[in-house]
Amino acid sequence: MARPRTLAEVYRRFGEVDAAGTSALYERVAVALSESEAALRAIEAAPARKRQPALILAALYDLALAGRAPELAAAYAAGDGDAAARAAVETLLGRADEIVALAAHRRTRTDVTGRCAVLYPAVAEAARRVGAKAVGLIDVGCGAGLNLDVDRVGITYGDGQVLGDPASPVQFTCSVVGDRPVPARAIPEVVARIGIDSEPVDVTDPDEVRWLRACLPPDLPERRARLDAELALAATDPPLLLRGDALDLLPDALARVPEEALPVVTTTWALSALPPESRPRFLQRLDEAATRRPVAWVSAEGVGVAPAIPTFGDRRASGHSIIGLAVFEHAALRAEAVGRCWSRGRMLAWLADA
Repeated sequence: MARPRTLAEVYRRFGEVDAAGTSALYERVAVALSESEAALRAIEAAPARKRQPALILAALYDLALAGRAPELAAAYAAGDGDAAARAAVETLLGRADEIVALAAHRRTRTDVTGRCAVLYPAVAEAARRVGAKAVGLIDVGCGAGLNLDVDRVGITYGDGQVLGDPASPVQFTCSVVGDRPVPARAIPEVVARIGIDSEPVDVTDPDEVRWLRACLPPDLPERRARLDAELALAATDPPLLLRGDALDLLPDALARVPEEALPVVTTTWALSALPPESRPRFLQRLDEAATRRPVAWVSAEGVGVAPAIPTFGDRRASGHSIIGLAVFEHAALRAEAVGRCWSRGRMLAWLADA
């Protein structure tokens, strides 16, 4: 049996493997932390599960964005890896209590931006199948609820299809795999936007928004610009956020969707957080709500994660995810895999019949 990695090895590996090729600044900073015994001792003051590099680096960056670590902020702004490495170690040693406390009650959200390119055609297809003229969106594991603005963004697909709002300040691009086009249907009127999360992020709270920014490395300007645009759009019409366990809150969320609208529950890489034995209960909650009206579920989950969604016979470790569409109506369930996606929704293969 391989021995557990030391904290120094964890940070060195993060820098040389995880951050390499993605963030030159974090590559240098993580290695510098791994080489500082004093810095490692400071990190060890955090609970064991809160010592991971991504979380500690986000806590450091949060201080920089808040103006409490000016030397680190300047180094990040200049893109100076050596200066950032020195400033990160000095900041950690000088503000260890603040950083540990921040890490202890936060979790990283490194990919919080919306997955709208995958969700849009599937939500539109759900509405078409039941003839819905309006939908109420419920996003499970919503984070800041950015997926709930799926109808308010613009999406350009690699096959030339454009969906959503071409004038929106938030624009996505998505490569298309295969020769089947993405359907051109529009999502009908959205009359409810509800998010469920154990720790939802309020887009009107400056501290919460700063933390989301801190979870992105400082030298990824394109991702930062998109996140800022999504946050600004969400803040113009903030969703209703429900805090707690999804299985407990789903009935309340579904009841909040107006009677004339189709409730569409969305999950994007959220069900993997549930134990496998709990996932059938998720289906049960949706089925129970469909006694009086149809309920739809759109999912983008790893192969075999979403119960009742076929997998095309794909292997679990295949490197892609399955886009599922399930409709609960009159005590019947129609579940279908409508596509595959890669890179958290940046590549899409639409496979459902028109």
